[in-house]
Amino acid sequence: MTSNPHLSDSHPTQLRISRILNPDHPLCREDVVWMLEYIKKKVADEDPALMDLSQPRLLQNFHFFAEAAMSLIHRRHYYDQEADRLRDWLRQAAYGLNKDNPREPKS
Repeated sequence: MTSNPHLSDSHPTQLRISRILNPDHPLCREDVVWMLEYIKKKVADEDPALMDLSQPRLLQNFHFFAEAAMSLIHRRHYYDQEADRLRDWLRQAAYGLNKDNPREPKS
């Protein structure tokens, strides 16, 4: 199903996150909504992974979450460059929640 050895069929959430964040996967509105809901639930549940993040990093996560959410509100279709930017916002908004997400924001 996937070539990533860290993911297995027993982790459907991780598989979906990897698929959404994969640049070869065509990003759709449903994917963006799912990812935003996933992040919202992790924050609401006070996921322990978030407790390890610094306050500045949490603010960055929120900034990227807001960018992705506003993009969803203002656009109906995503083209390659916009999809890449949106995918990066989602990756950064989920920073710390996904063990396969080590990238820091681009300056």
